[in-house]
Amino acid sequence: MSRAFTKEDHEAPKPRRNWALPARDDPSFDEAAAAALLEGARVSEVLEAEEATGYSWGELRLRPFVERALNRARREKDDRLEQVAERFLKHPH
Repeated sequence: MSRAFTKEDHEAPKPRRNWALPARDDPSFDEAAAAALLEGARVSEVLEAEEATGYSWGELRLRPFVERALNRARREKDDRLEQVAERFLKHPH
């Protein structure tokens, strides 16, 4: 086999994150899902967070929770959380 088709620097798969979400019928699920999506964006794992929560980025149902997270981020001067929360809220959905 040609060396052009072998991968010399085999990358080990990333460990799967435990999103620690409550049961889907738990009243706190949507808030936890919003937090998971924001954390996923913070660490460049949005697709994984979407898969874990069942919600897409920008989900209208989660906006109130993201707005609260944005306010908290501004109070606490958490620039990265502020950035991803603003991006979530600007997403056309």
